[in-house]
Amino acid sequence: MTPNTTPWIRICHLSDIPRLGARRVDRPRGPQIAVFRTQDDQIFAVLDACPHKGGPLSQGIVFGHAVACPLHNWTIELKDGCARSPDVGCVKKFQVNVEDDTIYLNADEFNELVELKP
Repeated sequence: MTPNTTPWIRICHLSDIPRLGARRVDRPRGPQIAVFRTQDDQIFAVLDACPHKGGPLSQGIVFGHAVACPLHNWTIELKDGCARSPDVGCVKKFQVNVEDDTIYLNADEFNELVELKP
């Protein structure tokens, strides 16, 4: 990896996540992270909990740069973690780095305790 001031944690290889798919990542503290791969191979990571009722976004359907929550079909934009109108709410987004077909998450964010909002 190119040296910089941001610490990164290796998550998996790009090929470990199917196009239009997701991978659930356990953390030492707090809720899991959902890492998504779009059809055009962009990678996004958000907290694996819909802002509506906490549904597992990693089990949702990925389309474009969004995911549909499997519980109530809310659409969450992967670029910012926010619900599409008319729904309102956002889920925490995590910084992603992809180098040499390996996916990394920001280590500081990964280890940060994030509480689910009721």
